[in-house]
Amino acid sequence: MSLFEQIDKDYIQAYKAKDAVRLGVLRLLKTAVKNKLVDLCRPGGTLDDGEMMDLIIKESKQRQDSIEQYRAANRNDLADKEAAELVVLQGYLPKPLSEEELTAVIDAAIAETGASSPRDMGKVISAVMAAHKGRVDGKVLSAAVKARLSK
Repeated sequence: MSLFEQIDKDYIQAYKAKDAVRLGVLRLLKTAVKNKLVDLCRPGGTLDDGEMMDLIIKESKQRQDSIEQYRAANRNDLADKEAAELVVLQGYLPKPLSEEELTAVIDAAIAETGASSPRDMGKVISAVMAAHKGRVDGKVLSAAVKARLSK
């Protein structure tokens, strides 16, 4: 079952179960999918798993940014709502890399690209992001690569 079909199925289950948070998130996600299909000139079509993953990652990043802004503005009620929505979205993303896995992936990417200084960070980051889409946070990766190449 594709990610697109899974989200449709989960939407119906959330509707029947009257799970307001999950239903709201999936409704917004389905709307984002329809907007993306219109942008791609494929109305009535479907998105493949890669395109769905990009869309879910984008929505997750929006939630993370909102959480940071709400916490900075001392609006914990809104931040908690966004955090609950983020949990639902993360259920559709692959499991993030652990610290050990991330270190091994960075070392492999450095060896593969021949990076030797902080100027080569972009090559390493793009190689890791391409190979492990959705499993690595960009900020964490950037900091780890910078620390590794600065040694």
